[in-house]
Amino acid sequence: MNQKGMADTLQPGDRVKIFLDSAFWKSAGWFEGTVVRIDPHTEHRSFDWVELDAEVQAEQGGSTNSISVLNPKHIRKI
Repeated sequence: MNQKGMADTLQPGDRVKIFLDSAFWKSAGWFEGTVVRIDPHTEHRSFDWVELDAEVQAEQGGSTNSISVLNPKHIRKI
């Protein structure tokens, strides 16, 4: 069983919400997107690359294509 738990195992194409802190994003909160890639980091963790929805990017005034999430507490499947 991985750190996220079997029920929360993510795959590319999964819809998710990720938490972004205001230190890294215009405003703190949970934002929706789609997992586009998963890169192994350690035996129990991975970088989950998420492409934020176009509306989210537009609201935040950003042009970020994808964001990597390492902390499993900051990503959840929807």
